[in-house]
Amino acid sequence: MGASLIMPIGAQNAHVIRTGVSGRHVGLTVAACILVDVTLIGLGMAGLGQLVESSEWLLAAARHGGALFLLWYGLRCWASAWRGAGAGPAAAGQQASTARRALVTVMAMSLLNPHVYLDTVVLLGAVGGSLAAGHRGAFAAGAMTASLLWFSLLGLGARRCALVLGRPAVWRAIEAFTGTTMLVLAVLLLREA
Repeated sequence: MGASLIMPIGAQNAHVIRTGVSGRHVGLTVAACILVDVTLIGLGMAGLGQLVESSEWLLAAARHGGALFLLWYGLRCWASAWRGAGAGPAAAGQQASTARRALVTVMAMSLLNPHVYLDTVVLLGAVGGSLAAGHRGAFAAGAMTASLLWFSLLGLGARRCALVLGRPAVWRAIEAFTGTTMLVLAVLLLREA
């Protein structure tokens, strides 16, 4: 279940791919994504997801803030796809040239993304919390392991496939697909509000 929630391409996964293709701070980016996921899964298993679900105000703030973030990110991806070669992963890698800047960027992509919270804290927390006490630890460990494996595979796989993924036409298609996905998710979040 943990793998099925983190594997769809979204803002965080697209950023990891972009970082892998650029070859700059891949390990730092992957480690930050894993740390964020592991922490949020732990918080969800500790009951934070139930707290968020029980507060209409928190849920509404998460939905509207999340929809704004997804809308911004989707439009950003579409603008990048429209511009073409100058906005590919190499250009993104140049923007995040220092380790500090790379860390700030990946933390923003991770923590401003509403689906990170909905998937890890709310959904995994709800499922894990419904299990018998003896099975919760194994469930959390499995979800955390899925995160570790996925982000490692994604970052290193993108690095290995940089020649293909870094081509302008391929990257434009990735940006257009990611942008469309983000815009659809923004609309779905607003419809739930």
